[in-house]
Amino acid sequence: MEKGAVFPLFYLPSIEYITKMIVFKNNLIIENAENFQKQSYRNRAIIHAPNGPLNLIIPVAKGSKNQTPFKEVKISYDFDWQRIHWMTLQTSYRRSAYFEFYEDELVNFYQKKWNFLFDYNEDFLNLIFRFFKIELNYTFTDSFHETYKNIEDYRYSIHPKQVSTKKFHSYYQVFEEKNGFLPNLSIVDLIFNQGPQSIKYL
Repeated sequence: MEKGAVFPLFYLPSIEYITKMIVFKNNLIIENAENFQKQSYRNRAIIHAPNGPLNLIIPVAKGSKNQTPFKEVKISYDFDWQRIHWMTLQTSYRRSAYFEFYEDELVNFYQKKWNFLFDYNEDFLNLIFRFFKIELNYTFTDSFHETYKNIEDYRYSIHPKQVSTKKFHSYYQVFEEKNGFLPNLSIVDLIFNQGPQSIKYL
């Protein structure tokens, strides 16, 4: 049987995350029973903004701590973060070659309101793979395990505070001339700049 892998659900996940998911696309397990981890990619993404790398962070409801089950973490709408994120994406990528090609489907995620962060991230992940025309076959964990013996575990290794050991080839980025090439950003950076050719890069 093909070896599988377990992944958390991230917001606008990184290129490294999507690359690894493609490797295990036929035998994916989504972590469904973990507690929420603050300052992780579960509610943040990094994009290439005019002045360099920029964090986009989804605010969560008060009381969402590291001991809170991720499935129960609610998105906060105390301020209009969706408008801010969408405007930031427009400012950062409007000049890219393919932003207009994808924006009609993406904008829904900045207009409609989801209650739970887990559901929002899952729906976003499926949209990204539809862009790649790849069908994901995944199941959910039914209980939490600290470690797994026979499958790859990516729940902790892909993290904003950990520098990836993977080597990333450069591709054109809108603000590369000003800021230099920034590797392993959110997958949308690759999609907006490379469009249908993104899958070849991955």
